[in-house]
Amino acid sequence: MDIKTTFAIIAIILTLIGYTEYCRSMLAGITKPHMFTWIIWASLTAIAFFAQISDSAGAWITGLSATISFFIAGYAYFYGEKDITRSDWLVFISALSAIPIWMVTNNALYSVIIISIIDALAFYPTFRKSWMKPNEEAIIAYIMAFFKFTLALFALENVSATTALYPFSLVVMNAAFIILVVWRRKVLKPIMD
Repeated sequence: MDIKTTFAIIAIILTLIGYTEYCRSMLAGITKPHMFTWIIWASLTAIAFFAQISDSAGAWITGLSATISFFIAGYAYFYGEKDITRSDWLVFISALSAIPIWMVTNNALYSVIIISIIDALAFYPTFRKSWMKPNEEAIIAYIMAFFKFTLALFALENVSATTALYPFSLVVMNAAFIILVVWRRKVLKPIMD
């Protein structure tokens, strides 16, 4: 077994661990996913999967993430965060309106650039919610995502801007989110005690 296959297998295991913990926390009523964030993430991850496949990247981690993200988005629709602000709507509409731009580009790299930007925007509702309610996110899932996408970069069979940009942007955004949640939990802990 070569090193790229090993990285891919480890990344898939981390994907399953992270999403299992996230779903367990959701079903226990602890984690309340933001519907807009997960709808956008599911859609974008599916787009990234097809873009990576078009460039022969062997992107099974992205495909698995898209499938599970659609499940979480469906759950969030019924049981997720219900505090949806105007700024959430603005980000949601902006992100969805960029999808037709992706479709007309007819260029995989431009598509990945656009979806990486949209994905970063999609974090906004969850960042906003977690600023006030940092305990409503299963942080372990984001830690696993950070490592999974780091390994996914090393597992790519064909490394190019088209195949690497999206997982790289996810490494950065997950790291930023982890830092935010850990910091806010620390700041709010004395207030909540």
